[in-house]
Amino acid sequence: MPAYEVLLSKAARRQLSTLPVFIHNKIIEDISALSSSPRPAGCKKLKGYKNAWRIRVGDYRVIYEIEDKILRILVIAIGHRKDIYE
Repeated sequence: MPAYEVLLSKAARRQLSTLPVFIHNKIIEDISALSSSPRPAGCKKLKGYKNAWRIRVGDYRVIYEIEDKILRILVIAIGHRKDIYE
């Protein structure tokens, strides 16, 4: 299976930079893993979006879009589960 290119939006980069180091590193690890497995076990397709998915990293959520035709993943948002869906 070909590797996907993983990109972070400006908003996602900003959100990531505000997180505590321990969860920051775990999220980076999980986002990197998306390049070889864009739909890992436990991911969910989000309702109301054309192609948005979500993975859980502890109490945090990573929301991303998969563009299969050009093998690209765009991370849209990263945040605590109580804030991310607002």
